[in-house]
Amino acid sequence: MLKKLSLVFLLLVSIVFLVFIYFRSEVQEQKINHIMDQMRFTLNSQLKIHQMDDLKMALLLSKNEGLINALEDDDGDLGYSLLSDIVLSIKKNTGLYIRAQIITNKLNIFARSWDDIYAGMPIGDYRLDLDYFKTHKNPRTSIEVGRRLGIKATVPIYKNGQFLGFVEVISFFQSITKFFSSFGVDLYVLLDLKQTDTAILMTQNLTIDEYVLSNRNYNYSHIQTLQGIDFKKLKLSGVLYKDKKYIFYENMHNGNGESIGGFVFVLPQHYLSYFQDPENDISFLVNVTRSSLYDVVQEEHYEKSAYANYSASAMVYLQDVIDKEERELFLNEAYEKFDKYSKDELIQMMLNRKIVKKIEGKIK
Repeated sequence: MLKKLSLVFLLLVSIVFLVFIYFRSEVQEQKINHIMDQMRFTLNSQLKIHQMDDLKMALLLSKNEGLINALEDDDGDLGYSLLSDIVLSIKKNTGLYIRAQIITNKLNIFARSWDDIYAGMPIGDYRLDLDYFKTHKNPRTSIEVGRRLGIKATVPIYKNGQFLGFVEVISFFQSITKFFSSFGVDLYVLLDLKQTDTAILMTQNLTIDEYVLSNRNYNYSHIQTLQGIDFKKLKLSGVLYKDKKYIFYENMHNGNGESIGGFVFVLPQHYLSYFQDPENDISFLVNVTRSSLYDVVQEEHYEKSAYANYSASAMVYLQDVIDKEERELFLNEAYEKFDKYSKDELIQMMLNRKIVKKIEGKIK
């Protein structure tokens, strides 16, 4: 009798244990799905915020009388001087750095805020998104493929009803990448490899599966994990678990609604508790608020030293992805770190550097 009772007791305990495991798994799955929804919602919100901010700047520039007159008179030197001065003034007074360019009605570069090297260069062959303005006069902001993938706010310029060209404000996902990293999520912006025939400045970027990595300030520590996943499975399910990390996927579309790549989020499992009760949406809003506060703290930190937390070996990899505007600061920090190593150690460091895959591309 005692033996039968023991068997019944063990059976009941096993059933209770299995039910507990099942419901815990269900709750965990619901939480992961909820986090995936949060990621997508926040990404779309951030994209809209940045698109609207860029569009505001482009609209203001399109009404600048000096720029309009310079474009009408085909005075590229004056256009560059005015545009770069405006951008420098914005950066000095607000801390906000923008990239702006003016394009002629013949689809040639008239002036760019960050250099005057490519004035007069035709861009119509790889800016097919500008065909939109053949039938529309209203401004547009969207993710587009040019020589690089970016968010482009494009505003037509008119004077007395005559179409003169466009003004554009362009951004490259740096701020959005930093925003997600502030609460433990690493973002990777992936462009379909087929698009590199147009995106010629990305032909030597790191490749992952059939994508080329677009954002430059990505977290390198997850690359090996991403290289080992099945992207077809990821796109189908929306989420995968590998190396104690949750990996989420969201499609990327250009202004015409065409799929051109995807956004991949990596959330290490130990950050999962940061996203609290999946039924309590206010918890995520608190996290976003925390991230905004974090950005303020980080801004003060970066003013002192943007690369203080990177090792010398990491700086070897970073040198290829640093924007022109930050290169002087980067080099100063790198020289200080490299000074601590011997000549033989520096040579070995360079020999261990990985070379990323090169893609052959051409302008159609």
